[in-house]
Amino acid sequence: MHRDINELTGKVIGLAMEVHKELCPGLLESAYSECLLYELRRARLFVEHQKPLPVLYKEIKLDHGYRIDLLVEKTLVLELKTVESFTDVHFAQILTYLKQGNYPVGLLINFHTKLLKDGVKRFAN
Repeated sequence: MHRDINELTGKVIGLAMEVHKELCPGLLESAYSECLLYELRRARLFVEHQKPLPVLYKEIKLDHGYRIDLLVEKTLVLELKTVESFTDVHFAQILTYLKQGNYPVGLLINFHTKLLKDGVKRFAN
């Protein structure tokens, strides 16, 4: 686990900005995901791509195909979007991932913005 979550989120946001600057808005989410995965691994961060996340309900575990886009250093959930604007459903999704996986922090990143800094929201569990 990464020691300083603020340092980690700052580094990840910087790498996401680099990807956004290089590719610009207008591509599919999968393109940004693959390029960000490349940059994160190049920065020597441990990253899990499309990490399965079971739903826990009381004493049962339901494997329903939920997947975290990118999980960095077993701590930081990254949920990537290419949408006009975030909706309450996007917020609920990342908060559910944080709760179900017991992860401390998540970033919702929308690559469909003119300036990426306007498309990043941080969430804490």
